[in-house]
Amino acid sequence: MGKKRKSGGRSKGKKGTLGKVQCSSCGRLVPRDKAKRKTSYKQLVDWTIGKELRQQGTQIARIPYVRYYCVSCAIHRHHVKIRSQSERKDR
Repeated sequence: MGKKRKSGGRSKGKKGTLGKVQCSSCGRLVPRDKAKRKTSYKQLVDWTIGKELRQQGTQIARIPYVRYYCVSCAIHRHHVKIRSQSERKDR
């Protein structure tokens, strides 16, 4: 049986066993290095108040909100595109 990817779809290198994370969409357990990571930020204040504060020159803290997706959910939600075999080699 031929091998599709040299890395097996993972980015661990020679690290050994890595932990697993749960997919935010379907709940599947996925290796941390294989899961697709999506980071978004949440503001601590309301948008209208934050706009006024930014005009005055203040810095507003924001909290990073990290979500992990399995490959199938990442493709379904268009976070990852399906690429042809020749395009897969491009970074």
